[in-house]
Amino acid sequence: MDIKVAVIEDQKETRKMLAMLINGSDGYECVATYESGEDALSKIPQLEPDVVMVDIHLPGGISGIETVNKLKIICPDIKCIMCTSLEDTENIFNALQAGATGYITKSTPPEKILEAITDVYDGGSPMNSQIARKVIDYFFSKNPEKKNFELEKLSAREQEILAYLSKGYRYKEIASLLFVSIETVRKHIHNIYEKLQVNSRTDALNKVFPKG
Repeated sequence: MDIKVAVIEDQKETRKMLAMLINGSDGYECVATYESGEDALSKIPQLEPDVVMVDIHLPGGISGIETVNKLKIICPDIKCIMCTSLEDTENIFNALQAGATGYITKSTPPEKILEAITDVYDGGSPMNSQIARKVIDYFFSKNPEKKNFELEKLSAREQEILAYLSKGYRYKEIASLLFVSIETVRKHIHNIYEKLQVNSRTDALNKVFPKG
């Protein structure tokens, strides 16, 4: 059964491009496109799409973030992905707090956009790697007492992966979030273990985030 997708985007060309991409790919159907949040909110509940792609800056009275917030109240089972050119931390977290499940940029390659739709439909939380990095940075900034010199031994990507491990993500989920292969994730984790001189996920997390 096709994944039913609705698009909320104020730029006509972008709206058309996304609709063509979705309808031209097996397993997906763009059931509707909307220029404003108000229009979408009045019609999406009747359509019941599986996934809604939302731009942040929309014309009219409400933004994309407000649209997601209201839509999740009306249709709590609908999955929303922000697809925008904005990468600042405030917009990312406001969107996630409003109920967005994923956050990707408009520069995302077409095949990765489709992967993101499938991922969120299957229960994942897709993000571009640069967006994921901002989320991880925020995670660490809120827990400064947990950072120690062991963390500095790791590369930025290894720190990202370790943070996902600390939240209980599986290798497959991490690979999907970072748009890399499972083998790449395994290689990074192997390097993490070597640098920290540990042999397991638990040991690595205890060394970087010591209890007490």
